Amino acid sequence: MKYSEIFSDWLIELGYDHCFFVGGGNIMHLIESISIRMQCTPVIHEVAAGIAAEYYNETSEAGKAFALVTAGPGLTNIITALAGAFLESRELLVIGGQVKTTDLALGEVRQRGIQEIDGVSISKPITKTSALIMEPISFNRLNQLVDITRTGRKGPVFLEIPLDVQAKDYSNNEQPIKKEKLPAGETTDAQVLDVASLLKQSQRPVFLLGGGITRACAAQLLPELARCNIPVATTWNGADRIGSEEPIYIGRPNTWGQRSANLILQQADLLVALGTRLGLQQTGFNWQEFLPLGETVQVDIDQCELDKSHPDVKYKICGDANYFLQKLVTKELGNHDDWMNFTKDVRSEVPLIEDVNITNSNYISPYNFVDELSNISSQTDLIIPCSSGGAFTTMMQTFQQKNGQKIISNKGLASMGYGLSGAIGAAFSSRGKRVILVEGDGGFAQNLQELGTAKINELNIKIFIFNDSGYASIRMTQKNYFGGKYVGCDRYTGLGLPHWESLFASYKIPTFKIDGTNFGNDSQFAQLFENEGPVGFIVNIDPEQTYLPKIMSRVTKTGSMVSNPLHIMSPDLTEDVKKRVEKYFSAGDEAPVNT
Repeated sequence: MKYSEIFSDWLIELGYDHCFFVGGGNIMHLIESISIRMQCTPVIHEVAAGIAAEYYNETSEAGKAFALVTAGPGLTNIITALAGAFLESRELLVIGGQVKTTDLALGEVRQRGIQEIDGVSISKPITKTSALIMEPISFNRLNQLVDITRTGRKGPVFLEIPLDVQAKDYSNNEQPIKKEKLPAGETTDAQVLDVASLLKQSQRPVFLLGGGITRACAAQLLPELARCNIPVATTWNGADRIGSEEPIYIGRPNTWGQRSANLILQQADLLVALGTRLGLQQTGFNWQEFLPLGETVQVDIDQCELDKSHPDVKYKICGDANYFLQKLVTKELGNHDDWMNFTKDVRSEVPLIEDVNITNSNYISPYNFVDELSNISSQTDLIIPCSSGGAFTTMMQTFQQKNGQKIISNKGLASMGYGLSGAIGAAFSSRGKRVILVEGDGGFAQNLQELGTAKINELNIKIFIFNDSGYASIRMTQKNYFGGKYVGCDRYTGLGLPHWESLFASYKIPTFKIDGTNFGNDSQFAQLFENEGPVGFIVNIDPEQTYLPKIMSRVTKTGSMVSNPLHIMSPDLTEDVKKRVEKYFSAGDEAPVNT
């Protein structure tokens, strides 16, 4: 057998059943061998292959997907996907072609082979490992390399295979050793008992579940979490670990989070953060005022995240947060009924949709749209709320997830254009389930070519585009900081966006325009929403739409600017509401006036 054939067999042995790729001469042997062994989906652009594979792996309950790209531009085009998976700690295997070993420059000249570029050096900073395979490697070595993407803190792996290595004759006398799952970073019983004691003594504890807590673990432990009767919040990457209908759920705190969740979190006297790195968006840029009335316990698999200087974490535990939580919820954690009742009061007093935004006539409020979308979505839907901009933040502030739904985004890199490619990966992994994609028109335009992939495969993706004529978040920044001097942010300042109905029609994808709040009751909408296949829903959003509440900055006594902490969002609440929802703040901790 030639090496590409046995290599493909080994990938199947390692659990891969799907390949997203863009063809190229320097991967011709790999394409030929892989295509007769597993499902291979061609995409239009390599970045889509990487994003689709990442989202496939995040949503799949069985096999795994990888991306296959050719040398040179194939590798440079997929760099964004590698970076996104790296920052979000996601599993991603990228296999790249390379010129023949005899044509490698190896640093002697700038380029020798056609399309030659040093993919390993380029990808090294944004992968857990990158390797140039100059000679066929054994199954056991491949197993080791692939396991790197899956174990510990997950992240991408890039393997570069020259054309002549792919084509080599390979005599396989090796007896493959079944890969063994490496033991998780186990925490000690003593650490569990210490945190249980802290919770028992606490008056106002909160659990914060991050993306490091698996969906399976969260679903399995939901009855135990309910029994503990401790408020549970989630990060954006952990958004689907618990349904919004659960009595213990208090929302998603964040710099662009739900105001009620931020208020509750900031009044806690103990935070147990599980499987979250507590990044700046999670703690607020003013991390010095994160959890001002309490202490933080952080359980994370990466010691470097525990040792970083922000936020202030008193109890640092390095290990698998799933294992830790499984042990913790079996302990007696005390009675917190009064605190839980207070959290419910806050959620009632401060609704997800506040009457603070301006939406001009002939447009639909994005918040009302998301609220309606929450209501009509089903428990089996996969939700893809893109990764940046007004469409994303509105979804994360307003969407009320149901138990059973999966929600995937990539906010670490916050790249525009992630949504459609991610939805494609989720659609292939879900085997026919409905995928709901919400993305801004500016972001969608960056990878709109993948409409062809969605259509030719008749993927069941319902695409909702916020049609506001440009980059909403960039326009808002220019309005707030530069007096409305708009530059390159919309159609009126030179941004060339398509006529959406015509674009979808060119792919023979039906469309429906949404400009009212009761679209869920429209029979034509319902038919398109429930039927199989891709559909484009054009949501007319006011270009001057405001996106509030939000964290703003204030002027300190010394005249400098500082970002407000999480619980101080603009605009201010009325004094009577503040008195009821901020009762645990002392007089000295009252929110300063925003400037």
